[in-house]
Amino acid sequence: MAALRLHLSYVLLTVVIFLLTLVLNTLLFKAVFEHTPGIAWVYLPAGVRLLCTLLFAEAGGIGLLLASLLVNHLYFFPLDPARAIAGAFASALAPWLTYRAARQAWGLQASLQNLSPTRLLVLAVAYSVASPALHHVYIAWEDKPGLAGGFVAMVVGDLVGTLMVLYSIRWALSRWTSPMKAPGSFRN
Repeated sequence: MAALRLHLSYVLLTVVIFLLTLVLNTLLFKAVFEHTPGIAWVYLPAGVRLLCTLLFAEAGGIGLLLASLLVNHLYFFPLDPARAIAGAFASALAPWLTYRAARQAWGLQASLQNLSPTRLLVLAVAYSVASPALHHVYIAWEDKPGLAGGFVAMVVGDLVGTLMVLYSIRWALSRWTSPMKAPGSFRN
């Protein structure tokens, strides 16, 4: 029962972090960097997608699916339920598939102990291509006019957003876990 509660808390935490990041992205970047609804040249929620999947695995993927269903139906595509559902599944599957590929290729551990900075950068790039690719498979299948040009914007936006989130967290962690000074090293 404790494991179920833990997984549910990861799902809920993912939903909350994703929604807060989407609001922050809208406030900071929508006016200047939005290419089309749902596609931006800077997209911070992309970084949250990868981060939550790396940290919470399947629970993160489920949280992303739930948050994306909610956002897509209520905000991005309220009049196009098929696109809202397809986009939500693409949004959740891309980081999860990238994570699973890393586990397979590198033996990525649940602790992320063997996730080097280089591997993390490779994951960020791979995810930033995988997500737009999955979204655009649906766009091509439905033959949505004028949306195919958003692929490059989506790749750039996902990569920039992912790197901004990852490096912001890295910076925050370095400040939070700064090495303690040796005794006697404080000056009066």
